[in-house]
Amino acid sequence: MRRIVWINLVLGVTAILVFGCAKKGTETPQETKTEEQQVMKESFGKTPDGQQVDLYTLTNTNGLRARITNYGAILVSLEVPDKSGKLADITLGYDTLDGYLTRHPYFGATVGRYANRIGGARFKLNDVEYKLAANNGPNHLHGGIKGFDKVVWKAEEVTAESDRALVKLSYLSKDGEEGYPGNLACTVTYTLTKDDELKISYEAETDKPTVINLTNHSYWNLAGQGDGDILGHELMLNADKYTPVDEGLIPTGEIKSVKDSPMDFTKPMTIGSRIGQVGSGYDHNYVLNIGGRKIPLCATVYEPTSGRTMEIYTTEPGVQFYTGNFLDGSITGKSGKVYKKHYGFCLETQHFPDSPNKPDFPSVVLKPGDKYTTATVHKFSTR
Repeated sequence: MRRIVWINLVLGVTAILVFGCAKKGTETPQETKTEEQQVMKESFGKTPDGQQVDLYTLTNTNGLRARITNYGAILVSLEVPDKSGKLADITLGYDTLDGYLTRHPYFGATVGRYANRIGGARFKLNDVEYKLAANNGPNHLHGGIKGFDKVVWKAEEVTAESDRALVKLSYLSKDGEEGYPGNLACTVTYTLTKDDELKISYEAETDKPTVINLTNHSYWNLAGQGDGDILGHELMLNADKYTPVDEGLIPTGEIKSVKDSPMDFTKPMTIGSRIGQVGSGYDHNYVLNIGGRKIPLCATVYEPTSGRTMEIYTTEPGVQFYTGNFLDGSITGKSGKVYKKHYGFCLETQHFPDSPNKPDFPSVVLKPGDKYTTATVHKFSTR
């Protein structure tokens, strides 16, 4: 049996449109375009230990549709129109929960407690050394063996209003989980606005000093997921500098200018134009130019065939640009599409990799009494 809930807000009053059970094998209610934002909740399956997993569909008045599951607080899909008004899903991932449970290269996931890498899988905080899982060679990656992408989050709020639809998910990471200190209470909120923006907001508090770095790990392809590589996408990064890395992709500590190098995307360039000069592809943290707006511009991406454009704004100091270098055709994703090398790119807004071991990098320490807050906005349009 599948439980389906539709939520709408009309003139400020919340109305429950459907609250019941759909028989197995029957179709879910068809979505119709209205003057209100919409939220739909349905079952997405269960984890091997029996935990219920749900799927939330947010739809705005222009037809954009985002699907989020509380397993890993994952963005499962995002459907956006092209210049002709045709919708396509522009994120890589799986149609069912089983894909995320079996082979999951962080498609759409909320990554933590520390996104990206920590060198040597250890760090010191207040003269105490903390040892973490070495799950990326000798280094620690994306929160460890069972990071935030592999746990079931709790839905705290599901709201549909005249100008937005949102789902707020929470998770308590207990003291010592994956080697990190402190009980960390965190939330991630996905908001789809009437202005074709998907906003991802994070908050966290701790009872002991700890380190934190949360991000979303969506793989994007603005032509449509599984529809070829992303090398023809035009990218602009609002970053004059980046952090060079060693062979294990750990920053050396240097902050280097991108000028006169294949790292330079300060002006729009196709992703594939110089990718052969950086080994197997880009997997680098860029130091963003901060200033001007409350939420500064991070990047602009344009796909010429579809006309889709994505602008990213963030409060974070850095962004990891990754070009799907480890996709090798062995993963079959949504709609039976096979994901090959460079079939998706990531722009993971974040603090810098290995910051707990690099005192000159912006601090990632969260102390009791303080609140961690960050926000990233993806704005979509066509041209």
